[in-house]
Amino acid sequence: MNNYEYIVASLPVLRLDDLKAGKGLAEQLLGEIRSQLSARDNAILDFLLLSYDPDQLNADFYKRALAHKNRYVREWFAFDLDLRNTVVAYLNDSLGREKGKDQILLEGREEAEFPELAKANAILHGTDILDRERGLDELRWQKIDEITLMDYFDIEIILGFVCKLKIIDRWLQLDPDSGRALFRKLVEDIRSTYDNKKQNITI
Repeated sequence: MNNYEYIVASLPVLRLDDLKAGKGLAEQLLGEIRSQLSARDNAILDFLLLSYDPDQLNADFYKRALAHKNRYVREWFAFDLDLRNTVVAYLNDSLGREKGKDQILLEGREEAEFPELAKANAILHGTDILDRERGLDELRWQKIDEITLMDYFDIEIILGFVCKLKIIDRWLQLDPDSGRALFRKLVEDIRSTYDNKKQNITI
């Protein structure tokens, strides 16, 4: 049985200063996490990580994701699909391409609401490319916090951590200073989460 509390408590122990910027952060932390998860939870993590391979991001993948047994996976990929489609719609309009081109439009989701649509469009219409990328990742970070708000020490918290870790890993490549700042924020968030949720359980 997984000891999620121990896993969450141990996450901030690894320090960015111990690593070369942009090299090995995700792999090292994922290795630490995987070693403490059951085979079942590692399988959920495997599915989550498929989304970081562009070749996997097709209609079949999202159909499986939105029907997944894990709540975090379902909610995260519903958001991810809507955000990706919003970005593609913006690009189509900006480049004068055919409406709907390269979007993944799943049957039965035609009327699905995307609560973050207005925020995403406001970010996309910014003039600075790097600021747009930052804004979209901030929106992703906020969604992770929203999905895991009521979770304590469970696999959902771990999956959210991994998604944030992937955001940081990308920024270590794009802009090392931003990547390091995000890593510090992640460590602070995890420590705060652990302290607050541990207190709630004790009370």
